[in-house]
Amino acid sequence: MEYSYQISDPRVLKVVAHPLRARLLGLLRSDGPATASELGRKVGESSGSTSYHLRELFKHGFIEDDDDQHDGRERRWRARHRYTSWNSRELTGTPEGREAVEVMRMWQAEALSRAAQGFDESAWSPEWVEVAGLSDHFFVLPPAALGEFMARTEEILRELAERHAGDSDTAPVHIWVGGFPRERKEES
Repeated sequence: MEYSYQISDPRVLKVVAHPLRARLLGLLRSDGPATASELGRKVGESSGSTSYHLRELFKHGFIEDDDDQHDGRERRWRARHRYTSWNSRELTGTPEGREAVEVMRMWQAEALSRAAQGFDESAWSPEWVEVAGLSDHFFVLPPAALGEFMARTEEILRELAERHAGDSDTAPVHIWVGGFPRERKEES
């Protein structure tokens, strides 16, 4: 699986901005290869509906056939990339791009909310309970510093994943990193 799919066309981002497609792609990334029927059961949709949306994801390069686990009766799909990324400044130059970026930002916020609400402390060891959660910080930074923070965060996460690959107590972990400037208050 490739690491990242860098999108520069707002029409392609709009394809994955569809809530069901984003969910299907997320499941293929987190749970591994699946058929339209298997995914349909997970998301409460018909296999016809999931099959249509999977074909759209395939057509735009998000997923591919999983020839390693071919079941002979139904097409198995797998994600081609671990992440989808885009340059918001580049994509928001058109109304279509602004809409797609906004939908993706809202989708990401909803996914974060679902993950936080779905975390059941009683199902995890004390070590996991201690480190799981959310935090928010407030700093005064220029755009370059926020960009550096985002890039360094990704570097650190990759290094940690590589260092701890194969550890007995690993689990898939969702990590969200975000930063948004706030309006400045006028000085009196």
